[in-house]
Amino acid sequence: MIRELNSKICPEMSYTQHGSGRTRVFFLHGWGSSSALWGGLPELVAASPEYTAIVPDLPGFGDTPEPQEGYTVSDCAEIVREFILSFGTEDCILIGHSYGGRVIIKLASEEQPFGILKIILFDSAGLVPARHAKDRLRNTVTKSARALLPSKTAERLKNKFGSDDYRNASPTMRKTLVFAVNEDLREHLPKITAPTLLFWGELDTATPIADGRVMESLIPDAGLVVAQGAGHFSYLDAPVLAEKVVRSFLTIKESAE
Repeated sequence: MIRELNSKICPEMSYTQHGSGRTRVFFLHGWGSSSALWGGLPELVAASPEYTAIVPDLPGFGDTPEPQEGYTVSDCAEIVREFILSFGTEDCILIGHSYGGRVIIKLASEEQPFGILKIILFDSAGLVPARHAKDRLRNTVTKSARALLPSKTAERLKNKFGSDDYRNASPTMRKTLVFAVNEDLREHLPKITAPTLLFWGELDTATPIADGRVMESLIPDAGLVVAQGAGHFSYLDAPVLAEKVVRSFLTIKESAE
């Protein structure tokens, strides 16, 4: 389905919808992902007569077109705000993975025209780690390359040292990724008032478990669940545990399925 939005950056957003309950539950996927990679969680939520699961493709992912220019996390939060409001101003629940969690942190830490009843963050992004010596060296190399070498050579160096997400992105989405990874949302966390469930993979290397512990300490009403042996897509690596804690947190009865 397509939802038209009042946004110059993203005039329309693709999404899927499951269930017909009164309370809407919005799922925001991670970077390089789409609405298709949530496993069975939207169906689990929608099995409850209380909930409707709404799962959009964020700008530039899945079936939602890529914007003409790179956008910031605040831009994406504004787009998601418009998307949520297109369904009404009723209270909602927000579930996010990685980059989607980053967007939710922005939304939930600011006043909105709708209430946020609960939040679930899977392996959320949002914190900028202290740079190690190796990281500083890489940054120095790429900056020097841009200044001293031909553009093609500099690009090859950047590709060598850059992340898979960066290498696989278009120029527009590369700019968007740079905006995201350089913004630390630590100061936003204490402003989140909604009860928040943090679910983290023990072996996550993209957003390490230490980030989850920091978020748990800074969000006033937060609890952390660690999935042993799971990585960055913890809800896919440990689906039974993920479904169990989501069911408990959202008070979904076993017989609802």
